[in-house]
Amino acid sequence: MLETASVAFATFFATVGPLDVAAVFAALTTTYPPARRRSTAVKGVVIASIVLIPFAVGGKVFLMAFGISLPALRTAGGILLLLMGIDMVFARHSGGTSTTPEENEEAAASADITVFPLATPLLAGPGTMGAAILLMAETHGDWQLQVAVVASLAGVMLLTLVLLLLSGLVNRALGVTGMQVVTRVFGLLLCALAVQFVFDGILGSGLVPGVEPSSAAPTIVQP
Repeated sequence: MLETASVAFATFFATVGPLDVAAVFAALTTTYPPARRRSTAVKGVVIASIVLIPFAVGGKVFLMAFGISLPALRTAGGILLLLMGIDMVFARHSGGTSTTPEENEEAAASADITVFPLATPLLAGPGTMGAAILLMAETHGDWQLQVAVVASLAGVMLLTLVLLLLSGLVNRALGVTGMQVVTRVFGLLLCALAVQFVFDGILGSGLVPGVEPSSAAPTIVQP
């Protein structure tokens, strides 16, 4: 259970990117008074959590509705997370874990950034949604592991809220170089985890001779 929680926390931290979000938030709220900045941060995190938790809790129903097998989800999710991890390692911004230039322009012209781009796609982006479904599917219905995944998601969102409230201090303390170092470290961890997901998906698909479908034990569900 501890292993599941730690892997889930690292995955959500990498896909949400609290430090990057804090930097963008600080830039978008430079003209906000302190009270409005705090309320925007709280509302954005609450809305993102409301968006993400159904993806986590209802992931199994989603898979069954579309006829998606767990090995297919592992492989596809692993590839998506790998691409995101590569972007993080090389400090590129493709829209998977950050906003695109076009979205930044629209956000700059918007009077309220609570829903867009803060709640989505900065916090509840496609990578985080996919990771939530994948991590919950890996628990195979074990409620203790599911609680660990949801608790890890809640922990990352709480940490993100703290960093948003302290975004100015975080930017001054770490600077651009410091934030990029942290992002690259978690990007490397995300790449390794993503490759393991792909390996598990291929082994569980029945495509490998001598290996029964779905017989490969998932990496993150060992209590």
